Amino acid sequence: MPVISAPHAFNEGSLFVDLESIFGYRLYLKCEGFNFAGSIKLKAANEMVESAERDGTLKPDSVLVESSSGNLGVALSMIAASKGYRFLCVTDPRCNLSTKLLMEALGSQVHVVTDLDENGGFLGTRLEYLRALCASDDRYVWLSQYTNAGNWRAHYRTTAPEIAGHFPRLDVLFVGTGTAGTLMGCARWFREWHRPVRIVAVDSAGSVAFGGPPGRRMIPGLGMSMRPPLLDESYVDEVIRVEEADTIRTCHRLARRGFLFGGSTGTVVSAATEWLARQDARELTAVAIAPDLGERYLDTVYQTNWLQDLYGEQLLDSAGMPDPAWDEGPAPRAPGRRHRP
Repeated sequence: MPVISAPHAFNEGSLFVDLESIFGYRLYLKCEGFNFAGSIKLKAANEMVESAERDGTLKPDSVLVESSSGNLGVALSMIAASKGYRFLCVTDPRCNLSTKLLMEALGSQVHVVTDLDENGGFLGTRLEYLRALCASDDRYVWLSQYTNAGNWRAHYRTTAPEIAGHFPRLDVLFVGTGTAGTLMGCARWFREWHRPVRIVAVDSAGSVAFGGPPGRRMIPGLGMSMRPPLLDESYVDEVIRVEEADTIRTCHRLARRGFLFGGSTGTVVSAATEWLARQDARELTAVAIAPDLGERYLDTVYQTNWLQDLYGEQLLDSAGMPDPAWDEGPAPRAPGRRHRP
């Protein structure tokens, strides 16, 4: 059992879930949510902060600032609290309430922008706010996860070797695409490996990361309203775009089997099962990366009213929501002491 003195010193990198009994394919899910930040973003956050410390960009009186839809903001909040830095996260209305509250509980300040950018998202507005903030005071240090090479280097050093160590005969890897840090770190590492691995990038429908028209996206995590500066498509073999309705159905299907994962995981698993259904997958070894767990999505992906308002009754039926009849009839009697007359 490890003994640590800083929260970012612990990260479980060797846990995989075999999904064959749920989806019928030999698909292994790499679970990245078991650390004190609760997501894969701890790796990138730690790499970027330590790099900024080494090169002197980050000083004791610096104020860390970053744009995040949630998970990186939590990771930076945790690291900032541990190291004694102030941190300001710039986010938007799609950020889960629980995520915002968690950042504030860790001592961070959260600023929510509400104006849409030219692509119908909020990213451009968040970046404009950060640029103005940094121009106003040189104490602000913007790590810029969208352009920072430390973002992909973290996964080149950790995530990809962790997968290869458990699956030396890996055939295909499914990676969700937001900033493209995880995707590019893993893709670069496997490009240099001793055998070919097919890299399938997973994106949300409505994202413009790989081109195409922008569309409504309500689940934070994957997708971008601009092309990710870190993205190099020459390392990607295939791209699959997933509708949010399919993300939600997959999340609920996993939950019905006791695995509560976040929206990004639902998107990646949905893409992986779709891809495997089109292949002769019996001899393939496939891994998908689960960026986080599902607790931060209880008021969105797993909340009936939120789903009904945004997607309608039909999705609730197909997502496998609990049957209201479960609530009918008398409640089971709680166990208690028996009294003799």
